[in-house]
Amino acid sequence: MRAAVLRGGEMLVGEVPEPVPAAGQVLVRTLCCGICGSDLHYAKHAPHMVEMSKRIPGRQPLDLSRDVVFGHEFCGEVLDYGPGTERKLKPGTLVCSMPVIPQADGHRTVGYSNDFPGGYAERMVLAAPLLLEVPNGLSADHAALTEPLAVGIHAVEKAALQDNDAPLVVGCGPVGLAAIVGLRLKGIHPIIAADFSPKRRELAAKMGADIVIDPRHESAYAKLPPGRRAVIFECVGVPGLLQQVFEAAPRDARIVVAGVCMEPDRIEPLFGILKELSLQFVLGYTPEEFARCLRLLAEGKVDAEALITGKVGLDGVKAAFEELGNPENHTKILVEPWR
Repeated sequence: MRAAVLRGGEMLVGEVPEPVPAAGQVLVRTLCCGICGSDLHYAKHAPHMVEMSKRIPGRQPLDLSRDVVFGHEFCGEVLDYGPGTERKLKPGTLVCSMPVIPQADGHRTVGYSNDFPGGYAERMVLAAPLLLEVPNGLSADHAALTEPLAVGIHAVEKAALQDNDAPLVVGCGPVGLAAIVGLRLKGIHPIIAADFSPKRRELAAKMGADIVIDPRHESAYAKLPPGRRAVIFECVGVPGLLQQVFEAAPRDARIVVAGVCMEPDRIEPLFGILKELSLQFVLGYTPEEFARCLRLLAEGKVDAEALITGKVGLDGVKAAFEELGNPENHTKILVEPWR
C-alpha cells in the first residue's frame, strides 16, 4: 500500500507492506489523519528520540533503518477483522480509536512503531476493543480531531482546578486550543490565552478564551486576577519556554506542562523554589476522556471546522510538514491517503 513514510531520515511517499490484522485486531481504511506537532518534532529529532527511548523503561525504540509511518490522529472505516475476533461493527462503519495496540510485552503506539503504521497510510491495523463508532453522522474529518482534543481535555482534568483558580494558556496551537475548550466546559473564568500569532489568538477567542494577549506588547501574567491561584498551561513545548514561565509566574502558581519538548531543556530551579511553584507534567488521555471528546465533537460543542486549515493527499505530506512551521498559515492539516 502507499504511505507517507520516514525513510532514511526523509519524509517521502513509498510502498510499504500491507498490514494484516491478528486476533483481536481490525483492518481499517484510513479516511483522514491529522498532522501532529509531535510528528514534526520526531521527524526532525528522530535519532535523539530513539536514544532517549532506550533510557525509558517500557518504551520500544524505533529502528530508524526501517520505515516509520506516522499518524495517530485518525478516523477510518472498518474493512475486516483478524481471526477469531468478534465482528461488533460491520464493514464500512466509521471509527476512531486510541492509537494503542496491546502486545504481550507491552503496548505499541500506532504511528510510532515499525510494525504498526499510522494514518499516513492507506490502511491501518487497530485494536478491536478500543474501536469507537463515530456517532451522530459526524464527518470523518471532524472525528479525526478527537485525539488532539483529548490531549487538551486531559491536561485540564489533571490540573484539578478549583473554583478560585485563574487559568492562563501559553501557546494557542492545537493543544492550547483544546485546553481552552476544556476550561470553557469547566466554566472557570476568565480564561486568559497568549500567543504571538494573530491567527491563533483569533482561534483562541473563538474556542472560548475571555482575554487574548499578544506577548510582544503586554504580559499575560499581568492579567491574572489578584488573590486567585494561577494555573498556567504550557502548550508550546520548545526549549526555553518553561524557564520563561518560571520567571514570569506569580507565587504559588501551578504549571501544567502539556507542550511536548523533545529536545534537552534547562531550567533554574531557584525560581520555582523561591516562588513555591508546583510543576505537573501530562501525557495523552484516558479511554474515558477520549470517548468524551468524540461525543463533544458529535454534539457540536467544539467548532471543529475552524481548527482544520488544510487537507492534503500523501504526496502533500512533506510540504505540509514545512508549512506547519508557520502558525499564520495553518493550525491543523489533515492527510487524506485516498486522494
